[in-house]
Amino acid sequence: MSENSETPATPAPGEGTTPGPQPEPLRLFGTTWVDHDGGYGLRRAVATVGSLVAAVASCFVLRFAYQGLEIAEVGGLVGMLVVLMFAVCSAIAFRKTWEGFTRRPADPAAEDRLRGLKAIGFIGSLLAYFIRSFKEAPGERLRRTEYETALSRYEKRRSSRTGNPAARRNSKGKNSRRR
Repeated sequence: MSENSETPATPAPGEGTTPGPQPEPLRLFGTTWVDHDGGYGLRRAVATVGSLVAAVASCFVLRFAYQGLEIAEVGGLVGMLVVLMFAVCSAIAFRKTWEGFTRRPADPAAEDRLRGLKAIGFIGSLLAYFIRSFKEAPGERLRRTEYETALSRYEKRRSSRTGNPAARRNSKGKNSRRR
């Protein structure tokens, strides 16, 4: 989000540059989440269905991988550990992805360290995206709150600077005797 009116964020093609804070684009949605225009509803429906289809397809891929372990006869313990690993990683990925929709990470370095774990638990991330897409574009509430806060701060700064400062000084009576 760009709060500097001198260098606004790069607008989407076809949009003019307006002074003040610019909305941060969301993945798959761009800035259509601001006014729910530009095919926002269709994009949300596609994101919802797409994330569910991807999660189901991923489950099939994992099932084929598990069958490969059975064919290789690696033993019941290894098969159980693989299933447990994917279940735990998916649960953690779901939780971290869900938290990412509501607040920014306190420690970005810790989020980077969890990237591998979230990649293993990709099904959890896809399910979090699927569930969140029913209500709003994933991450929309967080971005909307930040954007509205930035807009109100910008308007407050802007309104406090309007007018002629010399006129305000004279109206207080400090310099009204000078002629």
